[in-house]
Amino acid sequence: MDHVVYLDHKAKELENLKKGIKTMLIRGAMGRKFPYGKVETGEQLYFIENKGDGLIKASATVAAVINAGPLGSEESMALIQAHQDKLLLNGGLLKRFGGKRYLVLITIKDFQETENFKIDRSAYGNMDDWLPVGDIEKVRAL
Repeated sequence: MDHVVYLDHKAKELENLKKGIKTMLIRGAMGRKFPYGKVETGEQLYFIENKGDGLIKASATVAAVINAGPLGSEESMALIQAHQDKLLLNGGLLKRFGGKRYLVLITIKDFQETENFKIDRSAYGNMDDWLPVGDIEKVRAL
């Protein structure tokens, strides 16, 4: 399964992945929301920034996944803090994910920049920050 993952431009997530100082991604919600339980080791992630250019700029492979929940607020924050050296969350992202009942922590490997390309999002009505696309070639815009 291929996934398109939106990264926070203000938090410099893509830049930190490129530098190799960020090696883990996080998603969280109060309920079991995608990608909770839906991402597996060996799957491919394609990265796009949330700054409106709509370009896939890099990819990586899922090395490990932690699906945690339900968590209390303090447990949620403790889990994030325990992995902050790999997550490198800024204040905004800490506030966004801290205290969530369900967290997904995804360790990546084999990060590489790709030739930029656009995707066709027309099959994905919701404006989510994680899209399970199946095969990236099927959503690559011509």
